[in-house]
Amino acid sequence: MLRLAGLWGPCVGFMACVWFLSDSVRIDTPELVSDKILHFVAYGLFGAFNLRAFHGGFRRPAPWATVMAMTLTAGFAGLDEWRQSGVLFRTASWGDWYADLAGALVALVVLRVLPLPETVGESRKS
Repeated sequence: MLRLAGLWGPCVGFMACVWFLSDSVRIDTPELVSDKILHFVAYGLFGAFNLRAFHGGFRRPAPWATVMAMTLTAGFAGLDEWRQSGVLFRTASWGDWYADLAGALVALVVLRVLPLPETVGESRKS
């Protein structure tokens, strides 16, 4: 049960934070940073959290886990954009959703290609 919470906790925490922030009337972003970059980075991280949760770690993630991670990430990103369409002074944006998908896709491809240890801090064995 503790392992399950450790795997899925970051996913649930991310979704809760995004859900809360989506209710905000206005979210200020730094002038030098496009909100699309913030979407890209945030959903790249969310995609990585989802892959870790579905696969049980990062080492040699199974193709099905990668597909499930992308599906959950895309679905939640779409739900969040749709939800924002009903929040005063917020708008839903296809551009934001595309940035979310791009961030997740890049993160998942990198995690599939790089030989990473199962957990952070674990040394690789030859």
